[in-house]
Amino acid sequence: MLVSMDSLDDAGVFQLAPDLAIVQTVDYMTPVVDDPRDWGRVAAANALSDVYAMGATPVTALNLLNFPAGHLDLAVAIEILQGGGEKVLEAGAVVVGGHSVQDEEPKYGLAVTGIVHPDRIVTNARAVPGDLLVLTKPIGIGIITTALKRGYLNTAEIDLVTHTMASLNRAAMEAMVEAGAHAATDVTGFGLLGHAWELACASGIGMEIEAAAVPVLEPTWEMLAHGALPGGSRANRQYLADQGAVEFAGGVPEELRAILTDANTSGGLLIAVAEKDCPRLLALLEKGRTQARSVIGRVTGDHPRRILVNGP
Repeated sequence: MLVSMDSLDDAGVFQLAPDLAIVQTVDYMTPVVDDPRDWGRVAAANALSDVYAMGATPVTALNLLNFPAGHLDLAVAIEILQGGGEKVLEAGAVVVGGHSVQDEEPKYGLAVTGIVHPDRIVTNARAVPGDLLVLTKPIGIGIITTALKRGYLNTAEIDLVTHTMASLNRAAMEAMVEAGAHAATDVTGFGLLGHAWELACASGIGMEIEAAAVPVLEPTWEMLAHGALPGGSRANRQYLADQGAVEFAGGVPEELRAILTDANTSGGLLIAVAEKDCPRLLALLEKGRTQARSVIGRVTGDHPRRILVNGP
């Protein structure tokens, strides 16, 4: 066992041979969009992301589907599975089977197996002082999907957040591996600061994040003004406060503090890379057309296991 739950990493890694290890993860969720095929795409991209965060290539996936067959037409289930299958194929992997359960609330996701050379694993435990922090997707997804459930979004806004969530982190993974990144994690339910703190704890380092440099999906601000803050985002912020994990500078607005702890679905990768290698990483991310390629802070040897968030 090369990577287990001890470091709160994104997936487990088991070595099969001197040059081969398998990466395993599982993730599934309740619906975050109304269209069943889009939900399948989003849920699949979200599950595949954990493999990408380890610097690995997905090879197989198993469907996990909970479905209220007595209340929804089975055609809906087919749409969900087709959407998920499309994303698995886009990742270059195959669906080899799965399991379904009768349930009152729909849930869908994947158990994913990937492969990686044991010497090329990217974990969340190897960031070092002086590294720069790069984010590859904008945040605010949880706020926007909460607004969707309340009927606040127009068609263009729905398309934007759906595209963001359904986009694979494949190009980001390939870029970080080629650039020699030290550490990475994906940004999902614990929010940007929650996952950054896990990386800081696993690596035994501190962080400074520049709030103004963090990319935010445009509708987030308006939807937050409507009160569309999910319960998970509130819980994230309270947990970090209880741990004494984050210190906000006085100039960081309250709205931005909420966004930085927002519970995301299928967010981007947060990558720690040596400053000398950062220009190459950014060039590779641009070539791969990732949605964001933003330097949002740096790793420091000061205040280990704590994050300082600087204001605009």
